Amino acid sequence: MTNIFRPFDTDSSLGCRCGRHHSQQACDMATPDTRFGDASQIEQASTDFVEAAAIKALFPHEPTRRAFLASVGKSTAMAAIGSILPLGLLQEAAAMDKLVPEKKDLTIGFIPIICSTPLIMADPLGYYAEQGINAKLVKRAGWALVRDQVMSRQLDASHFLAPMPLAMTLGLGSAKQDTQVACIQNINGQALVMALKHKDNRNPANWRGMTFAIPFEHSMHNYLLRYFLAEHGLDPDKDVKLRLTTPPDMIANLRAGNIDGFFGPEPFNQRAVWDKAGYIHTLSRDIWNGHPCCSFGTSAAFIRQNPNSFLAMYRAILKANVMANKPEMKKQLSKILSPANYLNQPELVIRQSLTGRFADGIGKVQDVPDRTGFDAMPWHSLAIWMMTQMKRWGYLKGNVNYQTLANQVFMLTDAKKQMANMGYTFANEKSITVMGKRFDPSRPDDYLNSFKIKR
Repeated sequence: MTNIFRPFDTDSSLGCRCGRHHSQQACDMATPDTRFGDASQIEQASTDFVEAAAIKALFPHEPTRRAFLASVGKSTAMAAIGSILPLGLLQEAAAMDKLVPEKKDLTIGFIPIICSTPLIMADPLGYYAEQGINAKLVKRAGWALVRDQVMSRQLDASHFLAPMPLAMTLGLGSAKQDTQVACIQNINGQALVMALKHKDNRNPANWRGMTFAIPFEHSMHNYLLRYFLAEHGLDPDKDVKLRLTTPPDMIANLRAGNIDGFFGPEPFNQRAVWDKAGYIHTLSRDIWNGHPCCSFGTSAAFIRQNPNSFLAMYRAILKANVMANKPEMKKQLSKILSPANYLNQPELVIRQSLTGRFADGIGKVQDVPDRTGFDAMPWHSLAIWMMTQMKRWGYLKGNVNYQTLANQVFMLTDAKKQMANMGYTFANEKSITVMGKRFDPSRPDDYLNSFKIKR
């Protein structure tokens, strides 16, 4: 079999894994090589790479290598090299990390919002195939259905709202099932949208009696909206009405006058502007810059029973998360995400949401580059903050060991290990400040008790 890296050619390159690009970054940005379509081909690529690296390490000087290969031929050259280096053992060691998925055909759920970007883009860019799995992405209309289908094993894994696995593990709003957050999918990227009739009524203190839509109880949308209203003196359970609504229905209800505003995901906030149904009042990054929103995860049982299948998904989505956060990738992503089988939204609407250069609906074009971002790390402090809000608003009653549950549900150690193994760096954990108030994850109950408005 011919070595795909062409170490016996004088013009070959070891710039990337597939041997077709000058750098690994260029390789990652390109459409994946079809030669890596299944696990056996990935294993062959690993073997070829070790062979090619050995040849070029021993003969770094191109003319010398060319002369040597021309004089003795490939077979003699490999025999000579094999007498010096244990190529077989090196190739075996390189192959040890290649996965053999227990299930190759996996069904992964997603809600058609920008938060699901890493999970979606890993499909057309071939990241799942690189890991030897066939991912079937299935679109779902609402979060309750996603939860129920993960619990019933109709979905092998899914896009989740970040607080959902905590709620599922605690048995809040459903039967109890241990569920884990493998990684965060996105940060920021949400907004408070108000009906155009309220464009001159921008002070939240004047919003008593209004009705707002949120996508799910255990969502950052709910927690951030409640926090925002309470900081302006409104009790979200007494002074306003909160209504659970799917994102597409948010815009229809806003236009019909059934709600006064909504706190929703992209691209529906920008779509409300596109449809002239509302304006963007506050970006979520202006409430908490760097907040998590959605995650990727599955049941603890699936991970135990299918560790390699899970790890294959995990690696693909971590790679996608890193790639999605590159500024140069965002315009390309808007084209990838817009088709009907994914977000089914105008490419321009998605691009405005991703790049942060957008019309706000009241005559201004804003430029907020960090409007939407991607950061995979499931820091335990994020989980602890979410649990304080569950307790604050009465979803979680009684005592809870914050750190123990955060350790159980948010797979931080695994994320760090896999990111390091894949050669990716990640930023240090950031402090949490929400509307000017610092959160100390080591003292969650003190933080909770500091709020005047709570249940």
